[in-house]
Amino acid sequence: MSTFNFNAIGNSLIEASQKTEGTGVSFAGRSLKLNTEEDAQEVNEAIEKCNDMEYLDLEGNTVGPDAAKSISKAIEKNGSKLKRALWKDMFTGRNKDEIPVALEHFGRGLCIAKTQLVELDLSDNAFGPIGVEGLASLLSSSPCYTLQELRLNNNGLGIRGGQMVSKALLDCYTNSLRDSSKPFGLKVFIAGRNRLENEGAIALSKVFEKLTTLEEVVMPQNGIYHVGISALAKGLSWNPGLRILNLNDNTVGPKGAQALADVLQNFSCLEKLNLGDCLLKTKGAIVLADALGVQGNHPLLTELNLSYNEIKFRAVSSIASAMSDKNQLTNLSLDGNAFGEEGKALLIKTLTDSDRIDSLGTLEEDEVDDEGESEGESEKEDEESENESKKDEEDDEVHEVNTNNVTKKANKVVTIQEFLKTPSGENFLQLQGDKFQIFSEYIKTQFSNEDEDPTDNIMKVIMKVSALCASGYMDVRQPAEQITDRLYTEVFSNAVKQNRVPSLNNALLVNLGLIKGENKSMKIDWNLEGCFKALEKVCQREYFLPQTKDTLKVFIEKPIKPSRTRTIDPFQEAKSSLKEVLDRIEST
Repeated sequence: MSTFNFNAIGNSLIEASQKTEGTGVSFAGRSLKLNTEEDAQEVNEAIEKCNDMEYLDLEGNTVGPDAAKSISKAIEKNGSKLKRALWKDMFTGRNKDEIPVALEHFGRGLCIAKTQLVELDLSDNAFGPIGVEGLASLLSSSPCYTLQELRLNNNGLGIRGGQMVSKALLDCYTNSLRDSSKPFGLKVFIAGRNRLENEGAIALSKVFEKLTTLEEVVMPQNGIYHVGISALAKGLSWNPGLRILNLNDNTVGPKGAQALADVLQNFSCLEKLNLGDCLLKTKGAIVLADALGVQGNHPLLTELNLSYNEIKFRAVSSIASAMSDKNQLTNLSLDGNAFGEEGKALLIKTLTDSDRIDSLGTLEEDEVDDEGESEGESEKEDEESENESKKDEEDDEVHEVNTNNVTKKANKVVTIQEFLKTPSGENFLQLQGDKFQIFSEYIKTQFSNEDEDPTDNIMKVIMKVSALCASGYMDVRQPAEQITDRLYTEVFSNAVKQNRVPSLNNALLVNLGLIKGENKSMKIDWNLEGCFKALEKVCQREYFLPQTKDTLKVFIEKPIKPSRTRTIDPFQEAKSSLKEVLDRIEST
């Protein structure tokens, strides 16, 4: 639930927006449940009374098909000047078959009104591929010929949804050439947290190649490996005006880094490059730094994020030298790598000599000891990176798809190992048989060695299931919640029997990212929001031990350490919600 106070906005529905320029209608944050045509009457009246309506903000309300149909009629009457459709978080609690119908109604109203949109924001609506079925006709139609900003962040698109969006945008480009004097010229494309994977990225790369007008592309947390990154790099290379590129938390790797480095010379307007948490390794960081370091190539660069990439000492000189002519640089994020004390000293000295030291963020989470990195370690790392890249290539060949046609992937049986490698909702649904039994048997088979404590490994399995408890799809979320509950039951029962409760509590905190574990290179690649949501129910169960509740409460209250790379905890809302439940349990 939002913590902001929107009462002031509610007092005047027709006013200058605090988030957009011009005049328009805002019902942002009203938490209205618009089910029927009568429910939508207040919105309709505001739309019809607004002169020169340039934006319509419905964020934070929930709109059903009948209400959407009624609102679309109001748009038909008074939506000709609408430029910004701000429709984030607009379908909470809706059945998945309701959403495409509602989107079709909105699209029809915009078409009849002959609207020429500049911005369409449908972020934080977990409508998935089925929602795109209702959105596709709008994206390919005349209201979107003028679209400059498309925001589809956190929509659960998946591979198929990404392919469908790609086809709709390509159709929009083709249709705009046929119907108007100016081709479709999208500038901003936002699609983070959508499980696009390689196939979805490859499909979208075809759009990027066709457009040539992109200035900002933001696609973090999409499970894209180097094959998909290479395709994106090729597509983006046709967009010389690119200013912002954010691929944070994808597995770019050294090969993906090389693909990006090969096209960086095309982006003379580049201002911000975010490749944090992309497993670049030392080799990938060096090739990127060399590309950025070409004298005079990127004079406008203000931000570079290479944090949490397992970059070692050998890349320090290349990175620091590459920044020497970047006069606009204000934020260089290198936290969470492995430079060692010697590397940090060299970095600081080089940046000081070039007068770039003020741009450097904190290096407090650097994870190499004072001994630095030897030549033998460098060679070993390169060999490991190469082996990882080869393995990625083999995996990508197995999952190769034809992206020229937007077709649903053939139904296949996903193994437990495949799910744990890529714990997506799609893979979860494709596990055949009793899903709890599958996970339970896997845990017993893999972690039955009595000489070793399996708690941490078991907890990782639980995390990858419970992460799906934040899914917007009921058919994913509900079984994930049930299986999570049963897996926690077993792990607590075994911990008590084997006197391993402290080990369980520690593993829980580590895998929730609340404390550092012994394995410094461990990467949390599951959605912690779902893990915290799952615990809201689990912590109320009888098997959830009082000492575990107390321990969890202590660490969940600790704020993150502020740094140049992370000033806001992205899971603070989920943590606060869990804390409220823990407090309530304690008071009763």
